[in-house]
Amino acid sequence: MADRFPPDIDMDTPDAVRMYDYLLGGKDNFEADRKACDVLLERVPELFTVANEHRSYIRRATEYVASRGVEQFLVLGAGLPSANVTHLAVRAVRPAARVVYVGDDPVVLAHGRALAADGGRTAFLLGGPGGAERALDCSEVLERIDPGRPVCVTAGWPLRLSPRGDDPFEGVAALLDRLPPGSHAILSHGVCEDRELAAWMDDQVRSALGPGSGMRCPGRPADALGGSEAVGAHSDGRDTGPRMVDCATWRHPERPPRPRPAAPGAAVWEAAAVVVRH
Repeated sequence: MADRFPPDIDMDTPDAVRMYDYLLGGKDNFEADRKACDVLLERVPELFTVANEHRSYIRRATEYVASRGVEQFLVLGAGLPSANVTHLAVRAVRPAARVVYVGDDPVVLAHGRALAADGGRTAFLLGGPGGAERALDCSEVLERIDPGRPVCVTAGWPLRLSPRGDDPFEGVAALLDRLPPGSHAILSHGVCEDRELAAWMDDQVRSALGPGSGMRCPGRPADALGGSEAVGAHSDGRDTGPRMVDCATWRHPERPPRPRPAAPGAAVWEAAAVVVRH
């Protein structure tokens, strides 16, 4: 497997992108990534389900935003092929739309460039310093994204786990403030009602990925995006009920939206919301 990666990749240190790939059943990960995940899975086995439900949510949310006429998508914290569903979902609705993945992992860049053979409509870029809010200061992004037209911004799992000093949702809020009305953000964040378990998970993530890592997610990320409003979570478009819900139920055709999982023993899930800028 190592010959599929750039030669300077550290295979002995866990990486957020590759850990997410492992949780999704991908093959682009190393033993160190699997061991770090297995420590978490021994105590929180539902992480496999949570990760896969999250990926399905991203697909549904992307299809929804594309159906609203948005033709530019900016994915922050891009993952490996098993995670990158945005361009596939967009193409199903708007074949000519542009999708730009931005990440800080050269493995993602290497895989992405091999996959993005669609005439430049999909691009994988290495992000520079400054966090999410600086994405529109990148010349390579501006070559593909017109900030004068509506854009959909997605904050991926690796962005939230990577060892950075900034809060990813604050960065997305600042970025959305620079975009015109009609722009959207696809959001999600980890929820754990057991404080002891949440602290333990944070400790494990920081131990694996380094200082500054962890589930640094505010309790109400959708509320933090001033000037934006969360859309309804019902699959039939009803504008009633909860707007931030368990990602497994956001506009799911067979599940009503719920603020938390239906299973009474569920301790960990992803809360999700899609917001539109007015």
